[in-house]
Amino acid sequence: MAPGTTDPVAAAYAAFGDTAAAAPVPRDVVRVSGPDAEDYLQGQCSQDVSSLVAGGSAESLLLSPQGKVEVYLRMTRVGDQEFLLDTDGGFGSAVVARLERFRLRMRVDLEPLDWACLAVRGPEAARGVTGTAAMVLPVAWAGLEGVDLLGPPPADGPAGWVTGSVVAAPAEAWEAVRIEAGVPVNGRELVDGTIAAEVGLVERTVSFTKGCFTGQELVARLDARGSKVARRLRGLVVGAGPDGGSVPRDATPSLVGSAVLTHDGEHEVGRLSSVAWSPGQGGPVALATLHRRIVVPEAVVVLWDTGGGERRLPAEARALPLTTG
Repeated sequence: MAPGTTDPVAAAYAAFGDTAAAAPVPRDVVRVSGPDAEDYLQGQCSQDVSSLVAGGSAESLLLSPQGKVEVYLRMTRVGDQEFLLDTDGGFGSAVVARLERFRLRMRVDLEPLDWACLAVRGPEAARGVTGTAAMVLPVAWAGLEGVDLLGPPPADGPAGWVTGSVVAAPAEAWEAVRIEAGVPVNGRELVDGTIAAEVGLVERTVSFTKGCFTGQELVARLDARGSKVARRLRGLVVGAGPDGGSVPRDATPSLVGSAVLTHDGEHEVGRLSSVAWSPGQGGPVALATLHRRIVVPEAVVVLWDTGGGERRLPAEARALPLTTG
């Protein structure tokens, strides 16, 4: 970048912490309605559906009968028997397929909606909303709060839902703050076989007082045992350590999928599932579900396939959320 120019990623990253920034985020939205909508969702979702008031929302999981995560989503009550379920882009079809699988004779209609989402984060996020989005949903991430704006996409794009004081955030800046907050997404941190306790989702998504729901047994059993699982979602700062090991900023995406090894390089303990360049850390930050033998903070090694060979990068595994310094 030429001297004197402003780095839009760094500017947005700073705004997320100091004022407000917004990023268009792919989200799939499914309307669930019908005379049996509440009862059906109550038996399928891990969260307490019946306790939601109109306009209220909560994060939830759709689990397999074996208790493994199939989809991580948010549910919002629109009316007495009408709900909206929104999830990461590309996973709306998984929501529909999972709910259809157990619907049987329940009087429930499932309708995918062509909606957009603008994620606004920062201490001034609420003041930057124009009020024209169909839904304004509060979000509380660790160390970063704000709102998600959802609705039919306006002609001028979802950026029209916020005032000019809100900084437009490139995808790179959004990924950096998401990773540092420790927020998992479907298809990356949440894959086939993932257990909710491994990725820190139990407290946010599970009700233990609502009664039975599909997949409840494993979640309840692990909770009763103190949520002792073999792996945990951790944050990593790549290049941290006495030996340095810098990664060119434009090469950061190629780190996804890299193996994480113990500090002696002898044992693989996980793989990087999300990676982004962080202005706050001055290098790549990542998420990885690591074997419990890694006790954070702990030095590890990232095995990076550069396309022309392998490099061993020093890194540090840390507890989430990640903080600078």
